[in-house]
Amino acid sequence: MDSTPETGDSRAVALARRVLRIEADAVAALADRIGADFERAVDIIRQRHGRVIVTGIGKSGHIARKLAATLASTGTPAYFVHAAEAAHGDLGMITPEDVVIALSNSGTSEEVLTIVPLVKRQGARLISMTGRPESPLAVQADVHLDAAVAEEACPLNLAPTASTTAALALGDALAVALLDARGFAAEDFARSHPGGALGRRLLTHVADVMRPADAVPRVRPDALLSSALLAMTAGGMGMTAIVDSDDRPQGIFTDGDLRRALEKGCDVRSAHVTAVMSHNPRNIGPQALAAEAAEVMERLRISQLLVVDGDNRLVGALTTHDLMRAKVI
Repeated sequence: MDSTPETGDSRAVALARRVLRIEADAVAALADRIGADFERAVDIIRQRHGRVIVTGIGKSGHIARKLAATLASTGTPAYFVHAAEAAHGDLGMITPEDVVIALSNSGTSEEVLTIVPLVKRQGARLISMTGRPESPLAVQADVHLDAAVAEEACPLNLAPTASTTAALALGDALAVALLDARGFAAEDFARSHPGGALGRRLLTHVADVMRPADAVPRVRPDALLSSALLAMTAGGMGMTAIVDSDDRPQGIFTDGDLRRALEKGCDVRSAHVTAVMSHNPRNIGPQALAAEAAEVMERLRISQLLVVDGDNRLVGALTTHDLMRAKVI
C-alpha cells in the first residue's frame, strides 16, 4: 500500500486526501449495487405496521444509532437497540409487526448473530447490512443490503473507516427512499423538528407573531397628517393603518411615506394623511405561515404588513422585527 506523501504535501495532508478519496470511492461504488434487494427492503418496511429496530455493535452500532434517528425524523418510526442489550432483555421491545435492520461489516458479530433466531421466532422481518454477502448474518436475513468496500481508509486496512462511511450512506439512501415512498413533506419534517429553524418557519403562523388589533396604531381617512404621526410614534411600529369605520384598511402610512412627503415639501400641520399614505396596502391573513409573510415583505421590500380577516377587517399587523424575534428570519 503506497503511503508516500504527494509532492509538496506533508504526510498528514497526503493521508487525509487518501482517506477522503477511498471513502468517496466506497460510497460511489454502492450506487451500482442498488437494485432488487434494496427495493425489497423498502417494501418490507412499508408493508409492516410496527416499527423499525436498528441494531449493531461497535462502530456499526454507532452507524445503526444514526440510521434509527434519520428514519425516525423522516417519517419511519424507528429506534436503536444495542445488540448486546437485546440479548439481555431489550429484545422484548420487538413485536411481530416490526422490522429489524442489523448492521455488521463482517456479518459475523456474535452479539448480533445471537439475537437473529429470537428475531425470527418473534415473527419480525430481518434486513441485514454487511460487507460480506456470504456471511451468516447476510444469509439468514430476509433481505441483505451489500455495503462491501474494496478497502478501509485506515493505512493498516483495519480500523472501520470506509466501511462505516458506506454503511452510513446506504442507510441514508434507505431512509430517503422511504421518505419519498411515504410522501413525506417538509411540513412533516418540521413537526419532527419543532425546535429547529425549519420548524419555526413551517409551523409558525402569522397569528403567532403579529401585534393584535388593539396594539396597531390607526387613524381615519379624514385625519390630519399630524394625527397620523402621533399615532405612529405611540404605536412603535413605524407605521399607522388608515381604516374606515368598519376597520377595513384604506391605506398605510409609514416612516418611509413620511420621508417622501417631507422631500416633496409637504406641510405636516395642514396636510391630510390620505394625501401621503400608500393606498391599497398589501395584507395577509392570520392563518398564513409566518414564512409566507417574510417572503412577501422581502420581495416587496417593506417592513410592515397589515393582517386582515376574511371580511377584510384589520386584526393585527407585523413588522420584520416581529419575525426576527420569532426567529422566522
